[in-house]
Amino acid sequence: MAHMVFCAKYKQQLEGLDEPPFDTDFGNKIYATVSKKAWDEWIEHQKMLLNEYRLQPWTPAAQEFLVEQMQHFFFGEGAALPKEFVPPTQ
Repeated sequence: MAHMVFCAKYKQQLEGLDEPPFDTDFGNKIYATVSKKAWDEWIEHQKMLLNEYRLQPWTPAAQEFLVEQMQHFFFGEGAALPKEFVPPTQ
């Protein structure tokens, strides 16, 4: 049976992640309150942040920035796009 959560982003009952994404309290909070759908959207948003800000994800500063953005994305007003961001054209 799928792990179901009341998604913090979509405010509805949806399928949750298979396991916590991090071995921390914040990872457990995401597991308990973030759907797979929202997580997949975060992954795409995170890729954009990594590219636009040219972040090196192994550095503590980049990790702190991404966690802060993740909190806004899931539990706050939503993560803002970088000022310089130009969406790709199809």
